[in-house]
Parts: sequence; C-alpha cells; structure tokens
Amino acid sequence: MAEAGKTSLMYAETAEAAAAVERLLSSEAKTFAELGRILSARRPPVVTVAARGSSDHAVSFFKYLFEISAGIPVASIGPSVASVYHARLHLPGALHLTVSQSGASPDIIAVQEAAKSGGATTVAIVNVADSPLARSADIVIPIHAGKERSVAATKSFIASAAALAALAQSATGSDGLAAGLQRLPGALDKACSADYEPALPTLVLARSVYATGRGPGFAIALEAALKAKETAKLHAEAFSLAELIHGPMQLIDEGFPVLAFVPEDEALASSRQVLDRLAGMGARVFAISSRQVVAETITAPSTGNGHLDPLPALIAYYRMIERVARERGYDPDAPDKLSKVTETL
Repeated sequence: MAEAGKTSLMYAETAEAAAAVERLLSSEAKTFAELGRILSARRPPVVTVAARGSSDHAVSFFKYLFEISAGIPVASIGPSVASVYHARLHLPGALHLTVSQSGASPDIIAVQEAAKSGGATTVAIVNVADSPLARSADIVIPIHAGKERSVAATKSFIASAAALAALAQSATGSDGLAAGLQRLPGALDKACSADYEPALPTLVLARSVYATGRGPGFAIALEAALKAKETAKLHAEAFSLAELIHGPMQLIDEGFPVLAFVPEDEALASSRQVLDRLAGMGARVFAISSRQVVAETITAPSTGNGHLDPLPALIAYYRMIERVARERGYDPDAPDKLSKVTETL
C-alpha cells in the first residue's frame, strides 16, 4: 500500500520525460536523418512493427502518425508468430521496427530475427542500448530515457513515442511535425502542472472507466487504460470514439466516467459530437485537450501540431493516475503482480 501524502518514482519519472525527449532528439538527429534517407530511397511497401505492453501502444501511436503523414501501411506482427509458431516472414524491401524498454524479451527478439531473415531492414528502438535486441538489429535508436525504476513506464513510453514521431518526420520531411517536435519538450514539461483535481473524486471512486480518442489520441487512450489497471487497480477499457458508440455504449449509465484524449486535429469536430452524445446519456465526460472540448476539460499544452499533442496530454494523465492510485491506497511503483521486465515467448 502507498504511504499517504508521499509521491512516487512514477511521479518523478514523469517529470523527466521532457529532458529525455530533448536528449533523444539532439543525440539521435543523424540516425533519424539516415533512416529518413533510407525510407525516401526505398519507399517500402509496408513498415512492420513488434512490441509488447506500453511499447505496443507507442507503436499504435506511430501507426496512425505514419499512415497519416507518409501514406505507407504499418502492420503489427504478433511476436508469437515467430517465437511460438516459428513462421517464416516474407518481407523483401520492408522496414521492421521493434520497440522495447529493456530489449530483453525473447519473443520480440525472435520476430526481429524472422523479419531480418525475410528481407527487412531492422530497427530497434530501446532504452537499454546494449540489450540483445539492440545487438541483433541493423540500426539502433537509443531513447536516452535513463534508468526507469518504477514498474509503470512513463518517460520511456514518451521517449519511445517521440522517437517514432521523429522517424515519421524524417521519412516525410514534414515541416509541421518538425516544428511540433521542437516544441514537444517544453509542452511535456508544462503538462506536469495540468490541473486534474476536478476529475480526481470521480476516478478515485470509480469501478470502471472508458478511455477514448480518435487516431493518435486513441493510441494514447490505450496506454491510459493500461496504466489505470496496473497502477490504480481501476478497470479501464480503451475504444476509438468511432467504436465506442457501437456495442460499448450500452454500458453507459448515469455517472459512468469517460476520459477522452482530444487533440486539435482533423477529428476534433466529430469527437466533440460523440462526447456530447455520451454526456447526454449520463456519462461523466472528462477530456484532456488544449481546447475546451467539454465542460470538464483538463487543459494540456499544445505543441502546435495536433498529431503530437496526445503526448503532453498523456503526461497530464500520468500525473493524475499516479495520484488516483495513491488515493485508492496503492503504490504505483510496485504493483503486487507485476515486474519491470517481462520476458515472454
């Protein structure tokens, strides 16, 4: 159980994300430029990805960002395809990305080897630069997050997502992404001070919550739902706003909490319409956004690029769910059934 009134490693490491991203973008600028040249020259028909846990949500964020900006499909390969089922992959000319904080899990190493054998150029995005995954990759991007001691990944997730965003920018030459990435560390730093207090009583007492969004915002909702479960023992499910109004909407009743990540992007207007509809059905809707999207909006800073803004919004959420966990009597750094490194087959 958490000690009342004390903050956590998760709280401190969330605040370190801004500096980690600044180090990453500065230290790996040449690597991103080289990857951009490779992608521009080859124009691979597909980019494949593999990851587990929080890293898989960073991959989902990249999938939306890259498909929107580059128009190249991103396909996730289940690691068990290689590690358990021993399938051969046919990926001539493809780029294969593996994202992992530790770079130690046998299943993601196996799928990277299968992708390389199948003809793909492999890129490992890792926090541990001398890990087995990094040593066997063609190209390595260290995320420079430093040691992360809390079981709850915060700065390593943000740095991984930023690395993937920088890769997308290098591949496309997008001026909008370049400007947003330049402003990202400052926005992450400011997001640590977001006022989430109005949402706190509802979430502390909640038995279940929906996390939602569209596009890159939905990818971040997936990460938010995971953190609610692993730190606060709060049952949370993530749905795209487009999917939530199908079957999942049936569970909405008076006071049901809905947490929405709503950046200022092309989906803003349609997202507002759905959130208004959910509120009309009795849902207690909280949004994290740089705009006043609903009555109860947690204001997060903007990078000036709506596709990157879910990352500062997530920093605000990390601070909030860390507090929710402690208020519910749990230690967000040390969930009793989890460990920092999970090695799966």
